[in-house]
Amino acid sequence: MTDGAASASDDPNVSSVASPVVPDGVTAVPVGRVVATERKPNTSHEFHFWTALDAAVGIGTIVRVVGSHPVAGHVPVVYGVVVEGFSYTDLQTPLHDVLGHDGSPASALHAATERTEIRLYTAAVLRRIPEEPMQPVPLGAVFLAGDADVAIALRMDGYLVEGADRGIPIGVYRAGGLESPIYLDADFLLGPEAAHLNISGVSGLATKTSAVEWLLASIFTHFPAAKGSVAAVCFNVKGPDLCFLDQPALNLDAADLALYARLGVPARPFERVRYFAPYTTRGYALNTLRSHADLAQTVTPLTWGLGEVLDFASVLLDKQDVDAKSDALIDFITDRVVGHEFGDPILESVHHVRSFADLAEWFGDLLRGMESRNAEIWRTHHVATVRKVRNRLSNISTRCAGLVTDAGQVSDLPFGHFEDRTVYVIDVALLEDDAQDLVFARVVSKLREYLERRDLGVKHVIVFVDELNKYAPSDGPDTSVRKMLLDIAERGRYLGLVLFAAQQFRSQVHRRVVGNAGTALFGRMDADELATPGYAVLSPAMRTRLSTLEKGQLMVRHPHFAQPVFVRFPRPAVLAGRDGADRFPPAAESTLDVAVTRALRALDPAVTLPWVQDAIGLHEEADVLRARRLTEQTRPADVRAFFRAQLRSIIPAAAPVPRRIAPPLRTAPDDDPYAF
Repeated sequence: MTDGAASASDDPNVSSVASPVVPDGVTAVPVGRVVATERKPNTSHEFHFWTALDAAVGIGTIVRVVGSHPVAGHVPVVYGVVVEGFSYTDLQTPLHDVLGHDGSPASALHAATERTEIRLYTAAVLRRIPEEPMQPVPLGAVFLAGDADVAIALRMDGYLVEGADRGIPIGVYRAGGLESPIYLDADFLLGPEAAHLNISGVSGLATKTSAVEWLLASIFTHFPAAKGSVAAVCFNVKGPDLCFLDQPALNLDAADLALYARLGVPARPFERVRYFAPYTTRGYALNTLRSHADLAQTVTPLTWGLGEVLDFASVLLDKQDVDAKSDALIDFITDRVVGHEFGDPILESVHHVRSFADLAEWFGDLLRGMESRNAEIWRTHHVATVRKVRNRLSNISTRCAGLVTDAGQVSDLPFGHFEDRTVYVIDVALLEDDAQDLVFARVVSKLREYLERRDLGVKHVIVFVDELNKYAPSDGPDTSVRKMLLDIAERGRYLGLVLFAAQQFRSQVHRRVVGNAGTALFGRMDADELATPGYAVLSPAMRTRLSTLEKGQLMVRHPHFAQPVFVRFPRPAVLAGRDGADRFPPAAESTLDVAVTRALRALDPAVTLPWVQDAIGLHEEADVLRARRLTEQTRPADVRAFFRAQLRSIIPAAAPVPRRIAPPLRTAPDDDPYAF
C-alpha cells in the first residue's frame, strides 16, 4: 500500500486526495465532468458524467470524482465504477439524419459540419470520503483511478497495511493505460471472517481451472505466516486438468511474466505436489492419466478396506432400498462386529472381521447357523434383513473395485501429517460416479475430523471441487455429498476448511452453497445463464461484457468491494492438462509381471523383469497383487526379500509313488478245469 493511499483514508480534510495519483507518462487531467438533469439525477449510490469521444473510459472503468465545494468543511471525494454507457446527438428522430444526408450515407463524408455527439456514462458508487453525510454525488471533475485510488475505492487500504498485510493478489485492473493490482483479503477468503470461493463460466472459455491454479500459487506465496500454514486438496474429476501441477508451463509469454512480476508471484510450478489414485478394476496399474513411465512413480495408491468404507456406506446405498431395519443392522455391524472379536452361540467360531472377505465369512456363518436352527430372528434382525444387508455390503467392493479391496489393504492420504504449501491431488476422473462420491465424502469428512482436533498438520485446507452442479445441485435428492458441501459452506470457515468450487451454471447450484461463498469469480458466461434472476443485479452493459470476456479475464466480487471489478490474471505456470497429456501420454495397462516390476522398481532400481517373473511364476494373481501393495505401503529396505516374504508359500507337489501291483493269480488251464 502506498503512503498516498494510506493518508487518503486517514486525513480528515482529505487534502491529499484532491488530485489523483498519476503514474509516469500519464497527464493529471480530468477525463470528464459529473452532470445531472431532472431526468437523470445523481443519487448517493449512482451518478452520471460525460467525457470526450476519445476518453479511455468503458464498462468497468474505476473513476474518481472530486467535488467542487466543501461539505461540512471537507471536500467530498467519490469513487465509482462505470456500469453503463450512452451515446447520442441532438437529433429528434433518425429521420432527421436521413433527410440531412439526402438518404445517402456516402454524402455524410462531404457534410460541411459534423454533428455533435455526447458520451454519457453511469457509474455505481464504490466509496465516498468522508462517509458521512451520505449525500448525492456532487458535481465535479472526473479522473481515471490510479493505484492508490483503486486501493481506496475497493477498501483494500484496510488490509494492505505494512506489518499486517493480508492481501492475496487476484489479478490486475487495467483502464486508460493504467494497471493496478487487485488484492483479496485473506481473512475473507480463507476465514475466519468469511471464506470460500466460487467460480462460474462457460466450459473451455472461462478458464476456471486456470484461475484456481493461479490463485493457489498466489495464496501459497502471499498467505501471511502469522495466520498459520495452508494446504490444498484438489479433486481431479475430468480429464488430465490437474495431473501436471509439478511440471512447468510451455506457453508463458512476456506479458504473463510481467503480470507475475507485478503481482509478486514466482512464475514456476508448485514445488510440493502429491498425487493419489486408486487402482484399475484388474488391479495391475493405477487408474490415472498420470501413468507415463516418467511420472507414474510419483503417484501414490489410494485403497481402502472395510473399516475405512463402512462409515460411509450410506453414500453408496440407495435410501429408498435400505430402510430403517437395514440401517439398524449396519450400525450394529459397525459398532459391534468390525474390528472386534465377535462370538455368538449361533456362530460356529469366533470372528475377527477386518476386511470385506472376513465380513463375507461372518455373514455366511451367521446365515448357516440361522438355517440350521430354523431361526427367522437373530438379535431382533430378521433373516431377510440379514440377507439384504449382506448383498448390499458385499457389493461395495465390486462396485468400487480398485478403490475398495476385499483383503483390507489401506493406502490413504497422510492425515495428521499434511505439509504447509503442499497440493494433494486425488485423481478420480476415471472412476464411476459412485466411487467418486465415496472418495469425496470420506476425504472431506476426515479433513474435518482432523481439523476439529487440530492435528491435521496444517491450519487451513482448501478443497477444490470442479463440476459443482453435479455434487450440489439446486434440485434433486438430498444426498450425503450435498449435505457435506452445505455443512462446509456454512461452518467450514470456523475450522479452516475452505471450499473452492467451479461450475458452468451457478444458477443450478444449491443457493446455500454459492450464497456462503465470500468471493465469487465469473469468466465468460453463457447468455442463457445471464438471463436467470441471479444476475439481475448487474446492468445490461455488465452482463454484455461478461458474455464477451477473453480468456484470462474475470469479474470479481468480494466482501470489501461494493461493486464487481474486472481483472486480468496470468496463465498458470504449470503444464496444462491437454499439453501434459500430449507430452506425457498415458501408458496402456500392462501385464501383471510388467506392472509389478514398475511398482517395485520405484522402490528399488535393481528389480528386473526376469526376477519378478521368477518370483511370481507359481503364484495366483490375487496373492501377487496383495504382496505388491504391502511392499508399496511398507517401503522396506530390502524390497526383493520383503516382496518374496509376502507371497504365500507353495508346498511343492510330492513325486508320485508307484503303486505296487499284486502278481496275478494262477488260472486253470483251459483243458483241465480242476487243476490249480
